[in-house]
Amino acid sequence: MASMGGGGGGGGEERVTAPYGSWKSPITADVVSGAGKQLEGIAVDGEGRLLWVETRPTEAGRAVLVKESENPRGKPVDIIPKEFAVRTLAQEYGGGAFAVSGNMVIFSNYEDQRLYKQFIGDPFTVPLTPDYGGPLVRYADGVVDSRFNRYITVREDHRDSSLNPTTTIVAIDLHDGDITEPKVLVTGNDFYAFPRINPNGKMMAWIEWGHPNMHWDKAELWVGYISENGEVQKRICVAGGDPSVIESPTEPRWSVKGELFFITDRKSGFWNLYKWLEDNNELLAIYSLDGEFTRPLWVFGINSYDFIRNIGKTNKVAFSYRQKGRSYLGILDDVQNSVTLLDVPFTDIRNIISGPSCLYIEGASAIHPLSIAKVTLNESQSKAVEFSIIWSSSPDSMKYQAYFSLPEMIEFPTECPGQNAYAFFYPPSNHIYQASLDEKPPLLLRNHGGPTDEARGTLDLNIQYWTSRGWAFVDVNYGGSTGYGRGYRERLLGRWGIVDVDDCCSCARFLVDSGKVDGERLCVTGESAGGYTILASLAFRHIFKAGASLYGIADLSLLRAEMHKFESHYIDNLVGGENAYFDRSPINFVDKFSCPVILFQGLDDKVVPPDQARKIYLALKKKGLPVALVEYEGEQHGFRKAENIKFTLEQQMVFFARLVGNFHVADEITPIKIDNVD
Repeated sequence: MASMGGGGGGGGEERVTAPYGSWKSPITADVVSGAGKQLEGIAVDGEGRLLWVETRPTEAGRAVLVKESENPRGKPVDIIPKEFAVRTLAQEYGGGAFAVSGNMVIFSNYEDQRLYKQFIGDPFTVPLTPDYGGPLVRYADGVVDSRFNRYITVREDHRDSSLNPTTTIVAIDLHDGDITEPKVLVTGNDFYAFPRINPNGKMMAWIEWGHPNMHWDKAELWVGYISENGEVQKRICVAGGDPSVIESPTEPRWSVKGELFFITDRKSGFWNLYKWLEDNNELLAIYSLDGEFTRPLWVFGINSYDFIRNIGKTNKVAFSYRQKGRSYLGILDDVQNSVTLLDVPFTDIRNIISGPSCLYIEGASAIHPLSIAKVTLNESQSKAVEFSIIWSSSPDSMKYQAYFSLPEMIEFPTECPGQNAYAFFYPPSNHIYQASLDEKPPLLLRNHGGPTDEARGTLDLNIQYWTSRGWAFVDVNYGGSTGYGRGYRERLLGRWGIVDVDDCCSCARFLVDSGKVDGERLCVTGESAGGYTILASLAFRHIFKAGASLYGIADLSLLRAEMHKFESHYIDNLVGGENAYFDRSPINFVDKFSCPVILFQGLDDKVVPPDQARKIYLALKKKGLPVALVEYEGEQHGFRKAENIKFTLEQQMVFFARLVGNFHVADEITPIKIDNVD
């Protein structure tokens, strides 16, 4: 096999031969942690200017509402005062924490979870909801109802029970004056999302679902007619009410003409675009194909499509769909019944917002980190004439392009005959180095979280940190992942800890058999549910030589006992019967572990509490295996602080190098103490 060390330009310069894993790279852990900004919503104000919420690792993960500069070369402007952060804890994962109407912004403040009103350009904020003496009541996914000058939003009320809060759709008065208790409009089910008012304010659509389902298992789309006094009176179930049709409708949105569009996965098992015909309460498929037009509702505020502005009475819809590991951007003309795909550099598109003669899209590609792009449309609004990046999670990333490893989508056989699974494989890449011809690279395999989620094959400096040092990296979409339809997603039902584990092991074997990686240096990492899969892989299979679990799950029964409401029945569906809870919990089979493990845990994590990491750490330490535990004060489910992101990355690298890699890391990293080694 030829030596691996490809990547960007380096001309014909002679390369330095050095062992895989020992290469020097300018993509340092400092660079990675500083590039860890995330997006938590985009919107357009009354002047057509873009607003977004970005999280800042250098400000302890604070989420800030920002406005595009009026000067094309100017810097974006922070809207909210420094003592505020725009973030809701509804359903623990949040999303949909702000809304814009004209020049007014309404947002959820992280510290007290109250809603505040602020006018753009005015530093004063006005509270809209009562002070309950702490973050006991949370709000998300709201819209302004101009007919009654009120804000309609999902409310999650923890005052009576923290484990089983009450979720409703409520109306909050926007008139200046005394703060009043929100008025309940819709109640009775376990969960609500997407309350959306039609243009004349006389109808409201919403999504609801109940235990034991997650939204993507089964949900309902309802429309209510709003009375003269603002109550929801007559209601119609538009989709999801027929017990013979399993579907999960989502993202209802009213056109300017007052027609209700939405996405559902009825019959085909793929989320496609539909329209409601009110006169006879029928559904019309607008665009059908084996692609996913949305993604699972883990967070509020998803915007997978939008109506294009300024085109009179026709409905033109900008949309994206995902098919075989990549996203496509298109425009649908509802009158002509035609679809045009737009040529844009992004291969992954998350959210779309329509602006004046343009689209703002949130996306990424193999060479673009998570970004917001402005796509300027031609006069007929059928083609993209300009593509420009407005915001980037890592604006300096292009300076490292010569080191980038480009992902190759691979399809590999699974343990089930006839069933394949998918992954993105990144070979080692550094234009300065090469390895000797007789060496194959170590592999780091990553399991995504969820487990109902997807690896998306986009530029992630976290991955490039490994590949530019001479590691191969693979991001696996095991059975149960999203992006491939309901059938693929439901492979995991009742078989979590089996299908995902088998698929990850099959992927590693496939890469070894293909001659791409060293079978004696296979390492595995994962966060949350991905952390569970890695611990289960280490306990029940013996392919990997070391693992890193980031806030992963070791004890399924303990997880179920402590699980918050949103996911309280989720793992029942994934695990199955009572015996499986014991049989698939790595904590019960410590005797089967045979390799080193490093664990990272946030002490404020409410989704996977710290007990999980401590239990498996103490058990592995007692057994005599090399093990280390890193705990972070003030971190929740997912690390937001730059110093902790950096430390986690470096300690994984040096842990694997010391115990599996047989090489010295080029970076100066002080390793933490490893129990039963140091």
